[in-house]
Amino acid sequence: MSAVLETAPLGFPWPTIDPFLFCVHHDDAYPAGNEQFGPLGSLAGRNLGNDFVVKDGFRMYHGEVVPGFPQHPHRGFETVTLARRGYIDHSDSLGAAARFGRGDAQWLTTGGGIVHSEMFPLLSREEPNPVELFQIWLNLPGEDKLAQPHFAMLWEHEIPRHVVEDSAGKKVKLTTVAGAFAGKAPPPPPPKSWAARPDTDVAIWTLELEAGATFTIPRAQHPEALRTLYFFVGKTLQIDDRSLDSHSVAVVRSDVDLVLRAGSEACEVLMLQGRPIGEPVAQHGPFVMNSRAELQKAFEDYQRTRFGGWPWPADDPVHARDAGRFARHIDGRVEKVE
Repeated sequence: MSAVLETAPLGFPWPTIDPFLFCVHHDDAYPAGNEQFGPLGSLAGRNLGNDFVVKDGFRMYHGEVVPGFPQHPHRGFETVTLARRGYIDHSDSLGAAARFGRGDAQWLTTGGGIVHSEMFPLLSREEPNPVELFQIWLNLPGEDKLAQPHFAMLWEHEIPRHVVEDSAGKKVKLTTVAGAFAGKAPPPPPPKSWAARPDTDVAIWTLELEAGATFTIPRAQHPEALRTLYFFVGKTLQIDDRSLDSHSVAVVRSDVDLVLRAGSEACEVLMLQGRPIGEPVAQHGPFVMNSRAELQKAFEDYQRTRFGGWPWPADDPVHARDAGRFARHIDGRVEKVE
């Protein structure tokens, strides 16, 4: 029996399975920035405010001056953002703020409700400002959907990165944002996360395989864990007995050691794994609950409370050019990262 259960082409966003709700790979070749941290040059011809079409190598998304996502609400799940290149400016209704990038990750439990913005400031005025990130939505079980919102940063130097050589000396770089490998675990997820439970076996890994490299993903610890691989860089990738010749999503068995082999070019893979929550999912836009009645309540609560209001002077705030990488947490604690 093949370890590959199902494959499909990658689209936008990428398909996911329980306990994950959503996964998108943003990869934009932004040019040098202007004084307002937006792209230098004309934005004529773009559907500003809803620009998801690649033009000149980049998208503005919902931003009209700075690319990104101005203030918008969430309830009932978590966002995990892996910033691979460029910078993200976070601001939220609870007063937390951050600038992160260059391998950092942000883990946000939206719980009972939060409003936040995610802007991509183009800080360099002389050089291009490429931005690449994953945003992953991880569901919350019904009992935790109204949990207290929680904002956490996983800085690049805290996230385990393993370099493994195969028998031929080819190297594989493994980054583990969630889930332990070789006895080394990343910083803990927020306390109400599905990933914080000891029996859910949640893993969020990225793998970079040199051309011709072989790597074995160990079997999951929990027998009910589901595992999905996203092959998004490279020419060919072999998973067990299946060869993928185009960028694809593959649902694979998690109860076996899984052998990956890169083809003639280097490959990159994202892995999402976890035990399913197994509850009904009622989703409309930014809210994910268990029933339509709970969805209706979410909209009513947001209209009534705005989830704490918006304490920022603009819908699309960005931080000072020289702010560096930092986080100001809900409790007022400030972290600065070199």
